[in-house]
Amino acid sequence: MILNHVSVGASDVVKAVGFYDSVLSTLSIKRAHYIENIAAAYGENFEFWVGSPCEGKTTSSNGAHIAFNAPSKEAVDQFYATAIELGGSCAGKPGLRPEYGETYYAAFVRDLDGNKIEAVSM
Repeated sequence: MILNHVSVGASDVVKAVGFYDSVLSTLSIKRAHYIENIAAAYGENFEFWVGSPCEGKTTSSNGAHIAFNAPSKEAVDQFYATAIELGGSCAGKPGLRPEYGETYYAAFVRDLDGNKIEAVSM
């Protein structure tokens, strides 16, 4: 990986951490660090963070998203179902995306603050 970590802002850190704990667990990604009511980190090396925005309000970017590796197509499906169940919104149902590669299977959702996240199995 060429990046050390990425982070997204959350208007309610406690709700966001609950969302990401459940959604990322479908991909076998666990929370590794927590600063109470400030931020949480996921992955062995804290590669993904969610927390209070530095400037006081969240922003979600149009066109940018964060993709997480999934161990299987079934994990992609579970990622999507869990995110929707917890209040995320659909940004692309699970399925093959041949425009990205012959075996590229992915789902896209927006989290509680509108950040676009993806699970992909190849």
